[in-house]
Amino acid sequence: MRLVLATRNPHKLREFEALLAPHDLLELSADVKLPPETGETFAVNAAIKAETALAATGTAAIADDSGIEAAALGGAPGVRSARFAGEGASDEANLAKLLIDVPAGSDRRVAYVCALAYAEPGGERMLFEGRCDGTLAPEPRGKGGFGYDPAFVPADRDDGRTMAELSPDEKDAISHRARAARALVEWLGTEGR
Repeated sequence: MRLVLATRNPHKLREFEALLAPHDLLELSADVKLPPETGETFAVNAAIKAETALAATGTAAIADDSGIEAAALGGAPGVRSARFAGEGASDEANLAKLLIDVPAGSDRRVAYVCALAYAEPGGERMLFEGRCDGTLAPEPRGKGGFGYDPAFVPADRDDGRTMAELSPDEKDAISHRARAARALVEWLGTEGR
């Protein structure tokens, strides 16, 4: 099946291409304007982007909204993960702010959360969610991944490595996006799409 991915993030595009095989993932045309992420939940933001891509292309579309939630911050940065350090902030600036805001000795529990919305011509709408629990490392480690990966130590592993220290296959086995994507692929298979 051909699916349009409503994102401008090249990291997410590469990650979802692998996760959604055997389905063909199409990049959203540059002339399609994505709406601002103003929803209060990951699910609302994902659904709005999927609907926008569907309306613009007429092709089944998917969109995710994802981020990190820190227990010490009452779930923040949450839906504001990509702009935690301000509009246009880099991944490094967002991570640095999180490491400052969650001081050593405080609750270091974090979770990656992903809402993956699906919208197709004719009205079918679905939402798939994935979660990966972990702890916040005291400092960034590793060169892989993006975003908060260098300080996210997943609970699913017992070797203390951050997401940025895992191989792509190791990360794809446990990540929040992978869990949501697997649920979507399974649903698409059972629906005969």
